[in-house]
Amino acid sequence: MRIIVTRVQPQAQHWVAQLQELGFDALALPLIEVRAVADTSLLKAAWQELRKFAAVMFVSRAAVDFFFKENSAQALIKQGRDAINTRFWSTGPGTEQALLRHGVTPAQLDSPPEQAGQFDSEALWAQVQSQIQPGDRVLIVRGDSEGDEPQAGTMRPGVGRDWLADRLTQAGAQVQFVVAYRRGPPVWGADEQAVARSGATDGALWLLSSSEAVAHLKDLLPGQNWGLARALATHPRIAEAARQQGFGQVAVTRPALVDVVASIKSNA
Repeated sequence: MRIIVTRVQPQAQHWVAQLQELGFDALALPLIEVRAVADTSLLKAAWQELRKFAAVMFVSRAAVDFFFKENSAQALIKQGRDAINTRFWSTGPGTEQALLRHGVTPAQLDSPPEQAGQFDSEALWAQVQSQIQPGDRVLIVRGDSEGDEPQAGTMRPGVGRDWLADRLTQAGAQVQFVVAYRRGPPVWGADEQAVARSGATDGALWLLSSSEAVAHLKDLLPGQNWGLARALATHPRIAEAARQQGFGQVAVTRPALVDVVASIKSNA
């Protein structure tokens, strides 16, 4: 049974390597690509105000990488020491590791515990809600879908993090958003289309980690019947997106490698 890993690169290839080391037939077929924003002025402005935020939440590893790409990791280390009260929030271990790689110290980090049922905004909120006081400023660093890039000088929310923003607002916090990267569909050639069409009918297991990425299948492979396709989704919301896409069999797993491997074996 082939495992089709649909994460963004280079994460997809990293997952493929881990699965292959464990003896699985895995290949990368990303359903989403990320790119830098054309105008980085908002990122630089957010950086300059970093010390004024009670917390900065990063929605993904890409959010971390693109945010710090425009700034200096050494500057963060110095600024972090000067502003130790600023917390850095992540929803999962991949984002947490990216923050550590860019100079954030473990003492400044908040993430869902390893044993959490899911790595998402709800699990993060359970960890951090006691930190927030009325009047605190919280910055959410996120991505934007292509065509939705904000005009310079604006910060606005986007699909996928409204729930956390609502909880913060209800707690009296002032929430700001800054877009660090743009998401869009990949460009597929004949080889990628052939792999996808085969995987829709030959019993391959699609490892799905993004609802938005699943939606790209409609344009990447128009007219494809997914009734025979099998999917393993890393969140219930992603599983629902797969069902709406037409996947005939959909299972849900926690996104940690050990849980994904166990689910693959149970679905073999």
